[in-house]
Amino acid sequence: MLKLFKQKFRNWAFRRTVETGTVVLNQRRIYILPTRQGIGFAIVLVLMLLGDINYNLSLGYTLTFLLATAGGMSMLHAFRNMAQLEIHAGYVEPVFVGEDASFVFHFNNPGTLSRYQLQLHDDAAHRTIFDLAAQRSTPIYIAIPAKKRGWLDSGRLTLHTHYPFGLFNAWSYLHFDVRCLVYPKPAPPQALPAASAQNGEGKFIATGDEDFSGLRSYVAGDALPRIAWKTLAREQELQVKQFTAQQGKALWLDWTQLANLGTEAKLALLARWVIDAEAQGLHYGLRLPSVVLAAAHGQSHQAECLKALALFGVNTQS
Repeated sequence: MLKLFKQKFRNWAFRRTVETGTVVLNQRRIYILPTRQGIGFAIVLVLMLLGDINYNLSLGYTLTFLLATAGGMSMLHAFRNMAQLEIHAGYVEPVFVGEDASFVFHFNNPGTLSRYQLQLHDDAAHRTIFDLAAQRSTPIYIAIPAKKRGWLDSGRLTLHTHYPFGLFNAWSYLHFDVRCLVYPKPAPPQALPAASAQNGEGKFIATGDEDFSGLRSYVAGDALPRIAWKTLAREQELQVKQFTAQQGKALWLDWTQLANLGTEAKLALLARWVIDAEAQGLHYGLRLPSVVLAAAHGQSHQAECLKALALFGVNTQS
């Protein structure tokens, strides 16, 4: 029953849609209730007051109301510990299935008071505990396991504090429009398709403009910027700089080549091939039933291929 009440209260309290931009915690977003220790503290104060009345203890009245004042001040400090904090979500790096997605949230404390014992957690009890210095902005990370490929939402998060005495719990709900892209978990290392065996097929060296490969004698018509002026200054013969560029024959990583595997096994193997082909400097393309990515190489191309694999068959916006 208590769990159902908490869930209904959460749904009522968090009537907002997924939020973008910067969130400022004001009095309309911060909720406060006594903790179990706070309820116990209140019961003790009531018993003390009854004893003071029964025995007419003037010093007892003083102690009781002093403790009650301290309890009221602790509620105020719990609220002030969160009030006016500014929060916005940051970029989340993609991860592979089985890894932890590191969601980052930037907390800015514009006030002159430091904030202590803040906790940020999700419904699965993944949490982080931190303090915030006065007039400072701090990135706070919360790790959430990536259990399946596709988009991983941070979900509704709870920011709360028991500061200073643990008598009151002040909290607020956060749900930002931030997601982490989860790639398929790569299969164990396996040989690339035959066209890209490490005998040199799949890539070759050709004249280009990328890597310096040496000097050769000058030939009439060579471009002036290619002349090695330093060697000429050392009274050597006129020479020209040579450059090469690695070019790849199109290596196609094709879904149809894996007819005997299930969907997830195919995606895992293709992810492995994408990683290995990039590591070997090959030009590679990706063919899936729903998308074809032309042969290329580089980190951005690898990311596009892995994204296509991650979102294959996932009915969600990219």
